[in-house]
Amino acid sequence: MRPFNLLVVLTAVALVTAACSSEEALTPGAATPTVSSSATPSTRPTPQRTAVPTAPKPNAKKQAALDEQLIAAAWKNDLRRARTLIDQGADVNAKDNTVQSAYLISTSEGYLELLNLTLRHGADIDSKDSFNGTGLIRAADRGHADIAGRLIQANIKINHINNLGWTALHEAIILGNGSRRYVDTVLVLIAGGADLRLPSQRDQISPLDHATAKRHNEIAKMLEIALDADKPSKQVANRRLLAAARRGDATAAALAVRAGANLETRDPRGRTPLLLAVTEDRLAVARLLVDLGANPDAFDDQHDTPWLVTGVTGSVDMLEVLLPAGPDLKIRNRFGGTSLIPASERGHVAYVRRVVRTDIEINHVNNLGWTALLEAVILGDGSRRYQQIVSTLLDAGADPKIADRQGVTALQHAEQRGQRAVARILRDA
Repeated sequence: MRPFNLLVVLTAVALVTAACSSEEALTPGAATPTVSSSATPSTRPTPQRTAVPTAPKPNAKKQAALDEQLIAAAWKNDLRRARTLIDQGADVNAKDNTVQSAYLISTSEGYLELLNLTLRHGADIDSKDSFNGTGLIRAADRGHADIAGRLIQANIKINHINNLGWTALHEAIILGNGSRRYVDTVLVLIAGGADLRLPSQRDQISPLDHATAKRHNEIAKMLEIALDADKPSKQVANRRLLAAARRGDATAAALAVRAGANLETRDPRGRTPLLLAVTEDRLAVARLLVDLGANPDAFDDQHDTPWLVTGVTGSVDMLEVLLPAGPDLKIRNRFGGTSLIPASERGHVAYVRRVVRTDIEINHVNNLGWTALLEAVILGDGSRRYQQIVSTLLDAGADPKIADRQGVTALQHAEQRGQRAVARILRDA
């Protein structure tokens, strides 16, 4: 081979190798996630806050116009418009005369997708508003536990003090109303390592005393427990997290994470804390774990995941908890089915009605050769709930002509089983 050709080949190999390495580094689940003893939760790799290559930098006048339009789009949570403007060069950190930026707006308004978009495009998590408050303080003020959790994953300074002398924890208590959203926010802050003893600076009142004075009884109780908690080893913290997830003790789960528990730790059956919480329908623990970044697609030794299990339990509330975590709707259980198929088989009407409004594949065929429609007929009893499921699936685009491996359609199965009402629905489809 001539030297020139050899050089070309070697260069190409080097480029391919570099590309593969980069791809592996960005692949979720490439490394085992842990939560450090400094209580900064981390599960799947956090997208690096480096600017994505965009169009050439516009001139000052155009830049100002783009930035102004981006801020307007942020207030409207117009993600499509925001993406277009960012691609054109708009700055997610640019502030208007009220000291608002697209990034800061996402934190106060609770726009999680917008927040993730700004983080991917170089959002400065140390950016401050007109009160010298961080995005975390703004999120805590409004009770946006999911935003707070995402910012903690991005390593924001959790104990920053604003011009009022308050941290995020103070704001969640003093300006909150003690409702579930604020309870969830305080849990996230406890798990993330917030200083529970630091008083508000102007009056030197502790978080616990603020909660007591505001009659936020649930928050006060959580703080009392947290202040009395020991400092276990990481191994013990992992066991405590699994136990807390199983029994639904959100405070104990938060304290285990605070102590350094791994969000993806496993029990002997390979189940993560989130999978245990989903299986037992422990909503408060599941919300906490999702807010901190737990993986909804982690398989156990039975090839179940937190998301797949929602189809078995039929819990719509749990489905809603997991959806913001971005579960893989195409993920399959050990029978080759999506979550829609066991839900249809088990007669979970409300779940089927909700999940068909996602991007889940309606006509997916499992290892048995059955779709959700076929399962609803073959394994159903033709009762009212299965009639409702069949109607829902058909309205969502289920194909009644898809037959099983023996060439038998859903209508033929219904007729063979004497499911007259179901057969009528299928004939009219």
